[in-house]
Amino acid sequence: MDAKEKIKEGVQLYFDSMYESDPGKVRQAFHPNAMITGYLETGLAEMTVDEFAEFVESQNPSPKEKGDEILLEIVSCDIAGSTASVSVRDGYIGHVFLDTLSFLEKDGEWKIYNKLFHVES
Repeated sequence: MDAKEKIKEGVQLYFDSMYESDPGKVRQAFHPNAMITGYLETGLAEMTVDEFAEFVESQNPSPKEKGDEILLEIVSCDIAGSTASVSVRDGYIGHVFLDTLSFLEKDGEWKIYNKLFHVES
């Protein structure tokens, strides 16, 4: 499997973690040192992977259980060696987000090292 396919799998795992409210999948998708950062209505939000995993887990029932529409679009994917920048549009908890996911390849695995998010609507 080439890098682009592995990154696509990582994006899907990331989305599935939120859609299913699964903290284990959050921790699989992200590098342990990753940060999740962006602006919400309340201002700047900054989370560690564990904090983000707890937030995702707290969404009960999960978007999947509620039957929320699936919105997941890879807008762009730029790979440079063992790094990649992926722009993703996704629907989550009543909003449409534009996420910039920075991936890092280590030991053959691609993990999200940083997530910047913007609320589109």
